[in-house]
Amino acid sequence: MSTTYLTLGSYMYWIMLTGVAVSAAAGALEAGKKRFDLFGIIIVAIAAALGGGSVRDMMLGRAVFWAKDQTYLLVAIIAALITFFIARRIRVSSQVFQVPDAVGLSLFAIAGTNTAWQMDVPWLVASFMGVVTGVVGGVIRDVLCNEEPLVFQGTLYATAAWAGSLIYILLRSQYIDAMIAAFVASGFILLIRLGAIYWNIGLPTFRIRD
Repeated sequence: MSTTYLTLGSYMYWIMLTGVAVSAAAGALEAGKKRFDLFGIIIVAIAAALGGGSVRDMMLGRAVFWAKDQTYLLVAIIAALITFFIARRIRVSSQVFQVPDAVGLSLFAIAGTNTAWQMDVPWLVASFMGVVTGVVGGVIRDVLCNEEPLVFQGTLYATAAWAGSLIYILLRSQYIDAMIAAFVASGFILLIRLGAIYWNIGLPTFRIRD
């Protein structure tokens, strides 16, 4: 096993752990709007943090990542607990969860794309696995909270994740260092998502006229 691979693996591992933490925090904040109890908040946080990667792994026919390494589960629970106790003492906007959600989206999309890319699946499939990793946890979170999923609300969300995943694959196909490619692609996703939230930028919507 090469030193380069070990470095890349370690880097992606920390990206995934960070994504789990911020996505769990976003899930806890959204569940807090519904006045869930502590157990409910932890369940929503876990679903938000681990749902996308779980679906990705099942679709790729590989062992579910957090079942192999319970560190991911522990990080999700700890992040949910910390968010729960901080949010009880500090007044926060009901929409503040969208910021850590955007960070989680940018990290998960690239980590998911890299996971699929390492399995030598076609480039379009690898990019879609990045989208699945980035958005499915948020969809599950929103459904559990009885909210319309953010991904369907108009502002750029899955589109940003898919574009960033494609950028990552393009850079890697040109033999750009994986860490540089991940930084550029995840930064692109984050900026696009935050910009879409701030300026309410989205795709055209479809309405059936009577």
